[in-house]
Amino acid sequence: MKKEEIIEFVADLDGVLTLRPGPGDGTPELAWGDTFFYYSPDGVVPTTTQPFATVVTKNYPDDEASRLDRPDAFRVNVAAGKDAFVRWTGHAPREPATTDPSTVDTVIAHPVYGAQGWLAVVNPGPRTEETLRELLSKAYELARARYERRAED
Repeated sequence: MKKEEIIEFVADLDGVLTLRPGPGDGTPELAWGDTFFYYSPDGVVPTTTQPFATVVTKNYPDDEASRLDRPDAFRVNVAAGKDAFVRWTGHAPREPATTDPSTVDTVIAHPVYGAQGWLAVVNPGPRTEETLRELLSKAYELARARYERRAED
């Protein structure tokens, strides 16, 4: 899967706010080129919640294990929930990961946020394309449900 295909798939979901930081928009330079997805039907960046998925194109401080410094490397990060995490990794989020975080086209525990139940895929391809769409849809549903619960309170 190409990065733009993934971004388009998520951005087309109802109520998704897609942030693509870049020069001149006030965001930190480190975030430029990456993409962040929030459920926000009013189009306002939420201040009390994290994105439900991201696409990152580079290593971040303390997050180099996926080796995103390789040519054309990127990683899709997904908050798909504990059940999906256990299903795809075979262990609870707080247990140590067993898969090399630089492995491509494989669902892995996020190398930094795995303990919070985040999954990731480096350079998704034919093995993970359908799974990644399902995980992104699930993360979207969870984010939407959280938003709606908060709106009711």
